[in-house]
Parts: sequence; C-alpha cells; structure tokens
Amino acid sequence: QVQLVESGGGLVQAGGSLRLSCTASGGTFSVAAMGWYRQAPGKQCELVAVISSDGDTTDYADSVKGRFTISRDNRKNTGYLQMVSLKPKDTAVYYCTTGRYYSNGYYAGAYWGLGTQVTVSS
Repeated sequence: QVQLVESGGGLVQAGGSLRLSCTASGGTFSVAAMGWYRQAPGKQCELVAVISSDGDTTDYADSVKGRFTISRDNRKNTGYLQMVSLKPKDTAVYYCTTGRYYSNGYYAGAYWGLGTQVTVSS
C-alpha cells in the first residue's frame, strides 16, 4: 500500500516562500508521476503541478505558473513543491498524490496524502 506524507506547510506572509515535501513509502515511487492538488474552503480541488516519473516533464496551473516549482528526488522517494511570491489566494490544504500522467497531458492522482495546510496572510 502506497503511503504519502506531506510536510512543510505553515503560516507565511504574502510575498513569502514555502517548500512542501512529500515522502512516499510502500510502492515504487520512481515509476509513478506525482501531482500536487490544493483545496481551499468552499472551493473545488485544483491540480496545481504535475511531474513525470523521471522528472523530465512538468506542468502547472495558470494560477501558479512562474511562482511554483515541482521537483522530485527518486533516490529519496521524495517530491517537492517550492512556492514563492505567495498570495492570500494560495491559502489551501495541499495534497501530494502519485498516479498516471498521460501523453495528452492529463494527470490522474491514484494515491493521496492527508494534506498539509498552507496559510498566506495579507
């Protein structure tokens, strides 16, 4: 059974930075794509960043493009989401997932972590 554990969330002022980490166990992390979703109160869950299993391909939601960077270290079974220039609208619970990344750019998260809260104050 794949388990994903997020860390690195917290409270930060607008304009600040955070780096989220996601540590995987119980599966073969290096063969799975990874994605970060977020869900703000009262809003739908949003896929914000995806990375292919080998790390060569990434994609971002327009809302975070240029501010967030997704990466991974398969030797450590760990993925990351570096967030800079944070805005209050980035406030949400952030979930790490692993899943399948299709050639047409579609990503489906199959395994989910419990999430980490990110709060950006104005």
